[in-house]
Parts: sequence; structure tokens; C-alpha cells
Amino acid sequence: MLTPATPPAETPRRPNIVLIITDDQGYGDLGCHGNDRLRTPNLDRMAAEGARFSRFYVCPVCSPTRAGVMTGRWNYRTGVVDTFLGRSMMRPTEVTLPEMLHAAGYRTGLFGKWHLGDNAPMRPMDKGFDEALWNKGGGLTQPADPEGNSYTDPVLYRGARAEKQKGYVTDVITDAALSFMERNRTRPFFLYHATVAPHTPLEVPDAWVEPYRKAGLDEETARVYAMVENIDTNVGRLLHGIREMGMDRETLVVFVGDNGPAHPRFNGGLRGLKGSPYEGGVRVPCLVRWPGSVPPSVIDTAGANVDLAPTLLQMAGAAPPKGVRLDGRSLAPLLRGERPPWPERTLFYQWHRGDEPRRGESYCAIGSRYKLVNGTELYDMASDPAETRNLAAEMPGRAADLRRQYDAWFDDVSSQGYDPPRILIGSSREPVSTLTRQDFRGPTASWAEGAVGYWEVEAAERTRVDVRVAIWPITTSGRVTLRLGGVERTAPTRPGARTCTLRGVDLPAGPARLEAWCEADGKTQGARYVVVQRRP
Repeated sequence: MLTPATPPAETPRRPNIVLIITDDQGYGDLGCHGNDRLRTPNLDRMAAEGARFSRFYVCPVCSPTRAGVMTGRWNYRTGVVDTFLGRSMMRPTEVTLPEMLHAAGYRTGLFGKWHLGDNAPMRPMDKGFDEALWNKGGGLTQPADPEGNSYTDPVLYRGARAEKQKGYVTDVITDAALSFMERNRTRPFFLYHATVAPHTPLEVPDAWVEPYRKAGLDEETARVYAMVENIDTNVGRLLHGIREMGMDRETLVVFVGDNGPAHPRFNGGLRGLKGSPYEGGVRVPCLVRWPGSVPPSVIDTAGANVDLAPTLLQMAGAAPPKGVRLDGRSLAPLLRGERPPWPERTLFYQWHRGDEPRRGESYCAIGSRYKLVNGTELYDMASDPAETRNLAAEMPGRAADLRRQYDAWFDDVSSQGYDPPRILIGSSREPVSTLTRQDFRGPTASWAEGAVGYWEVEAAERTRVDVRVAIWPITTSGRVTLRLGGVERTAPTRPGARTCTLRGVDLPAGPARLEAWCEADGKTQGARYVVVQRRP
């Protein structure tokens, strides 16, 4: 049980906190970072009125970044190693920022993307959010999403209930965020506003795109910029709403990206894109605004995604519970305009596809001046932020020292191993569990039609369930097989069937592997998805 922390004497008030994170918006996707083709007046004003980090680092892809933001801990500690196939589920034992703020008296709300677990016990409402209007999986139109979903009039989830919305998705979550602020203006709140834009598919109303087409930009960039301009407009709506509610000087607003851009475009001269350990993949915008408490400044000290939780906790007069170890460092003194002693530290980021990280593959170790990439490339970030001149041969001692630090870090963050978190099925906590290919696992699992895989699950108690298996279109009769722990059941299917339900399946307590497949048309295909419903 988390207990409220006693506010320290140097924190006379507890601000409302609005944390905005966007999806695939790179360092160069802001006017204030030198982009003269993209209109971001609200974000540029936010940067001018508050603090802007010239070097702020995140993971090369989204789920690992978000795990670090939500916990203040390196993502490998949390079990999050990738973005799909069951690798983006965060361990339920992790204590999150909303849990810690809730224990300190904050009302908490998520509006938008979560991407740290679609099922109990890993959903946003399981991990500290009082309210959530969210999308499952990594984004709209992915396998965790309802079939046919779209950025316009999307289906989102209000808690556990699917709801059809009206309007463009970024506008919809902003409407909900403004309502949340209005309803909670008399108490401190934490609002997490997480857009799915400008991630693919690049769906955005044509009226936003046309000016960029007319400016001569290619279609892909025009659509990305249209999505970013729409984000900027919605940031302006949030800031305006905060002022209109009389909360301007009581509200701390943070804006940050989750990784570099997915497509080539202006990126401030940085090398690499999303997925890369070079600056273009791991360096993103970070803006902080709190009138009267955060003076305008450009902060050149490197910040990191794992710093956000300790920073926001300190500024809220809260603290992690005893025994919770944070890897980040509070940036609050820098934001307040102080210049405290800042001990040397090294930041580590690594990502590649796979169920577990592999030592030495696709990583960077970032010191205050020098950066090591993949163990063999050393760059001076003070004189060469574009990473054009490899100094490893000239400075072998510096490269070796960063390699040693990386090895020690890798050993530390891997000490718990990488066994995946298990989805809780057949429980009163989530009586109906939909298992999708977002969390499909196994050597042949993928998002491709017919791919075969499994889900790692757990039953809190012995119970009985009905299991509905969704299958790919078939033209002949066949059969569906369900294997759940030590139980195996089969049922016939007819041509044209889309689902098959196996009723009254006995579910023993404890961990199990759930597999489901269909044999028809002379081939074996894994389930599209599986719905497990607890019987009363």
C-alpha cells in the first residue's frame, strides 16, 4: 500500500501536472528547433515562456521510453524490451508515477496512448489512473484495435468499455483532457496526454495537409507536418484551458517526444531515425512550462526520460515509497534556474527486436561530452553533434571506459531476467479478456495473417470460462483447437466461419500457455484473437 509523502519544506505548493507525450515526433519537428516549414506556434511559445532542453534523451522506440517515463527506471528493469509480440507489457510489480502521485493526493487521468499492457493487471486503471480514455496496443489500426478503426471517429476505451468517439483522435483526447481538468480544478491533478500522432498510418483531415502540399513538400512529410500542427493546436487548447480556469501559475506542463522520426525529414542535422542509437533516434524535444516557478531558459545539461518521474515527484512534494529505486535524477533544480553541482553520469539506451536484449547490440552510452555507439564508435557531442567523426581510434581509453560502464549497466538491469509478464484471465478483475496479436509470442508469432503463436497467461483461481477463437476466413470445413495449460479442446468449423466458441473450459489456477489455431483449407493458421470470458 502506498502512503502519501510529506511535502518537503522547500515545496510550498503542489502544482497540477500535465505531461504531454507525442508519438514519433522528432527533435526537428518544432519551429524553435530550426524547422521553417512546420507551423508550431503554441509549442514555440511554450519553449519561450519556460525551459527547453537542448539535449533530452529517450529510447529509440516508444514502449521502452514510456516505461521509463512512467517508472523513472530503465525499461529493461520493467520487462519492456520492445513494442509488440508481448514485449511491451510492463511488470505489474512496477510502481508507476500515477500510483505515486495518487498516493500523494493527486487525481490522475490518462488520455490517449498507454502501450504498456492491454490486459489486467497491466492496464492504465490497474496502474494508478483514476480515469482513462485510451487506445490499446501501440496505436490505432494495429492488431489490438477493433477491426476497421481509424484516426477519425475512433473507438477508444473508457476504462474497460469500448466507446465510439466523434472527431479526429487528437482533438477527442484533448476534449476529454479539458473536461478532466475542469472537473478536478479544486484539487491537484496529474494529466497524461499521450497522442498517437504523428505515428503511421498518416491519417489526418485533408484540410490540415493541403497547405504543406502547396508548399512543395512530399506527401509523407506533408501528412506528418499536418499531424504535428494539429498537435500544436491542441497543446494551445490545453494551455488556453488552463488559463481560462485560472490555473496558469498552479500548473506545470511538460511536453516531450517518445523517439526520433520514423521517416526522413528535417531533424536539426542529427544522424539517424527512430530505432537508431544515433542522436536522431534518441534525442527529442522536451519543454517545461510553469509560470512563476520555471523561468525561461535553454538547458544544455542532458536530461532523460527516466528523469521525468523523480522531477515531477519532487516538484509535487511527493516521493517514491520505501524500497522503490529510481534510476533517474530530478531536474527540478535546473528547471528552477539554479546551477547546482551536477555529478557526471552516463545514460544508456539500447533497442532491437527480440524477446531479450543481446549484450552489445544496437546501444549507446551517453556521457556529458562523449558518446559511445555500438562499442566501436566514439563521438564528441560538444563539437560533433551530427556524429560524423569517429574518435574511437584516437581515444581508446575513453571508449573502453564507456564500454565498461555499459557492461556494468547491462548486467545490472538484466539481473531479473526477461520472463514476460502474464495476462490475468478468468478473473473478476477482468471478466472478459481479449488476447490479441499485440501480445502473441513464440518463434513463429507475428502480425501476419495465419501466423502461429501463443499467449502467456495466469489464472488467479480455478474457474470455468468460455473461449471464443476468432479465425481467418476459411472456405472449407475444419476444426479449431484450444490448448490451455493441460487442457485441450477441439470444435468443428464451417466454411465462411469467423469465430468458434468452446464453452465450459475448466481453467486451473496458476500460470499457463494459451494456444489456439484453426486447421482448414489444407493449412494451419493461428487465431486472429481470443476472447476468454469468465462464467458467473
